[in-house]
Amino acid sequence: MYSTILYYKFTHIEEPQAFREKHISLCRELGILGRIYISHEGLNGTVAAAETQIELYKTKLRQEPGFEDISFKQEKTKSIPFEKLKVKIRQEIVALKSDIPIDPSKDGQGYLEPHEWRKMIESDEDFVMIDVRNNYESQVGHFEGALTPDLDNFYDFPKWIDDFGIDKNKKILMYCTGGIRCEKFSILMRNKGYADVYQLHGGILNYKHEQNGAHFKGKCFVFDDRLTVPVNPEDSDPLTKCEITGTPCDTYINCANMECNRLFICSEEGARLMDGCCSEECKKSPYKRPFNPDDIYAPFRKWYHYFGTEFKERHVDS
Repeated sequence: MYSTILYYKFTHIEEPQAFREKHISLCRELGILGRIYISHEGLNGTVAAAETQIELYKTKLRQEPGFEDISFKQEKTKSIPFEKLKVKIRQEIVALKSDIPIDPSKDGQGYLEPHEWRKMIESDEDFVMIDVRNNYESQVGHFEGALTPDLDNFYDFPKWIDDFGIDKNKKILMYCTGGIRCEKFSILMRNKGYADVYQLHGGILNYKHEQNGAHFKGKCFVFDDRLTVPVNPEDSDPLTKCEITGTPCDTYINCANMECNRLFICSEEGARLMDGCCSEECKKSPYKRPFNPDDIYAPFRKWYHYFGTEFKERHVDS
């Protein structure tokens, strides 16, 4: 059995490059695969490995100065939902690109624990709930009654909140997958004059385990090869339809045309009809991944498994 963990910590890292090199060594030593972002503001990751190795990784990370109290959202998985390890340095561990200085390590506040969140949304209190995720995430699953902005990127939210015109006297509830985006966006909203702002502590994944996903509809999008995971066993019917057949479906695949690679909702029937492609044009592409009808939802492999440097050059240039 394997474990997949999602985590973040806002804490100052003096030398991100040195931290990265040390962290890569640790991950390789333990057989950790996944995606990790490092910046001066902290650490953000989703990784997987054998359960014993993940427990060692958590222990080692908590031994680092500033990470003693880091928390993890953890799930057991039958396989490792990553092909490789990626550890990158970024300006922000989650990019809001705000002109207003934001430091969750100092200014974070307004947390609702899962039981408090549930009590709030089951009460008669007047509030506005905001899903602080991208459109392709919220369309396959969200809390009942939430605003789900049609935005492609997290850094589009500051303009959205200015344009949408929510009453600044309203109580604001917000949530995201694991909590990291709310850490920044809640501070930004307070800086914009919203005084009564609360965030779901630990996000959807923590709420799933603590409250069995009550009042959540559909599934939760995750940034690994699983793409979606169930949240509420009593309300998990698809909210979306296959783009090819129109049948109820909440399964994402990437278009098999490597020059497209678009993430779209597709049923097994639709994938078979289109050889894993999102359109007839893509179906005719010479740069299609080989389609395996017996393993439709296996993660698509990268370009270099199929094509040479000519495709890479075209892909990079585009």
